[in-house]
Amino acid sequence: MADFSWHLFDNGGTQGTTGSEEGKIVRDEEHFLGARISLERDCRVAPFAITCGIYGWMLHTRFFSSQEDAETQYEAMKDTLAALLEAADKTAEIDGGRKVLMEGVSSFVEMFP
Repeated sequence: MADFSWHLFDNGGTQGTTGSEEGKIVRDEEHFLGARISLERDCRVAPFAITCGIYGWMLHTRFFSSQEDAETQYEAMKDTLAALLEAADKTAEIDGGRKVLMEGVSSFVEMFP
């Protein structure tokens, strides 16, 4: 079953351009509930970097020495971000999802240091 919650950021227009870590963007996706995740290679400080964020809540970057580790972590981070956003969306009527996001962002950063 396809996951339609993520789509290419800017219709794929950022792929091949320079990212925030001065590497070439090889993957760049956006979640419809308000998050983005990017994978760069040949970065300024490491061979690979993943930068992700939840709009208005967090920005987090991790560095990797191998493409295999970066790709595996990209997928794990993407799944965890989606679960967090979906949980916050379910409580949006109560407090705008704030409590879930506050707790979830802390847990996310601990899980993906």
